[in-house]
Amino acid sequence: MATIVMERIGRVFISLQQIRGVPRMLTEAAPSMPGTMRDSEVPYYFRERFVCTGYRPLYQNWRYYFLSLFQRHNETINIWTHLLAFLVFLIKLHQLAETVDFVGDPHSWPLLILILSSLTYSAFSVAAHLLGGKSELCHYTFFFLDYVGVAQYQYGSAIVHFYYAVDESLHRHVHGIFMPAAAVLSCLSCLGCCYGKYCNHSLPTWVRKVCQVVPSALAYVWDSSPVAKRLVSWSTGSNDPAIIYHFGQVAFFLSCAFFFTFPLLERCFPGRCDFVGQSHQVFHVFLSCCTLCQIHASYLDFVGRRQLYSRLHRSGEAAVFVGLYVVALAGCTLIAVFMLRKVKQVLDLKTQKST
Repeated sequence: MATIVMERIGRVFISLQQIRGVPRMLTEAAPSMPGTMRDSEVPYYFRERFVCTGYRPLYQNWRYYFLSLFQRHNETINIWTHLLAFLVFLIKLHQLAETVDFVGDPHSWPLLILILSSLTYSAFSVAAHLLGGKSELCHYTFFFLDYVGVAQYQYGSAIVHFYYAVDESLHRHVHGIFMPAAAVLSCLSCLGCCYGKYCNHSLPTWVRKVCQVVPSALAYVWDSSPVAKRLVSWSTGSNDPAIIYHFGQVAFFLSCAFFFTFPLLERCFPGRCDFVGQSHQVFHVFLSCCTLCQIHASYLDFVGRRQLYSRLHRSGEAAVFVGLYVVALAGCTLIAVFMLRKVKQVLDLKTQKST
């Protein structure tokens, strides 16, 4: 028995030694990776307010930025929060696919759109924070892509709220305009975010925040109105298993909206949140929690309110909403491409002046 115990302890010890050796192996694999820089050493359009250190140098090869996934810098937590969220959403999709017929049941398509849009926004966010530091053009390109991801997720939220969570009285008033308006608002949200980033050089910070926050706030109010009405009309004695998750998604979203708008932690502790503790990192975590609550609430509504929503939504309506998702995604993509062309014109003009 003692021999067996010692052998197991030895195996555990070897495993721990191997795990501890991972950072060293990564360092040996990329021995020439440069260190991080202070805010004064990078162009001002890369600087985050109250974040003083941890900036990656510009104009390195792509390999450096991919390997910086395992390096300590001021974007590390932003990358990993949404990378882990992407993996969780992927696992959630696999779990739901075991019980939900996403192919043969049109009523399940809104739920599928929500999960796919969640995977998309988290993947685009990872790309922006991982690769957006290579150059000014890459910065705009990947963050415009990030804004496309956020906008199409807003539409994904709208479709499940209107399809599964809406009640008969609200559906009677907005059934013809709700989803087209959601598609338009998602495009306006993308435009506002891209324009705010484009005007990074010429507008004060608060003006850029208004351009980004106001259209997104309008989209959220509209997209979440079926859930809000349901929460307001909910009574304590009613048996609704999804209601707690709807409360959760609203609370998490309001929290992440606050931390996105106000860099509270960095402002209170300037220079101490350069690696961990930034408000944007908290925003990522709360947004991921909001999405998880939203997916679970929508699944419970999909199972428990089938008699209601199958009566409210006529045959073929789910396919129309999926088509509108494609239209909204294409519209957001065209907006991002248009704004990127304007950025390239500004950068070309800047290059001509400097030569």
